[in-house]
Amino acid sequence: MSDQKHNAVAKKALKGKTIADARYMTEQEMNDFGWYNRSIVIFFTDGSYMIPQQDNEGNGAGALWLGGGKSKETLIYTI
Repeated sequence: MSDQKHNAVAKKALKGKTIADARYMTEQEMNDFGWYNRSIVIFFTDGSYMIPQQDNEGNGAGALWLGGGKSKETLIYTI
């Protein structure tokens, strides 16, 4: 898939969403995914949510690096 197609998918999925809440996965959720660490879960006001994972196959939780704009660089790590 080309960069343009990937960008279009990401934009369609995320543009305009508003974050309603964020928390780390529970131990049970981590076990349900078959993972060994807990990722952050980001909930949006439309009822959807996002869980970073380490690869396309969902083999584990993944970290998020946040930066740019007026934000201080931040790493949301797995636990």
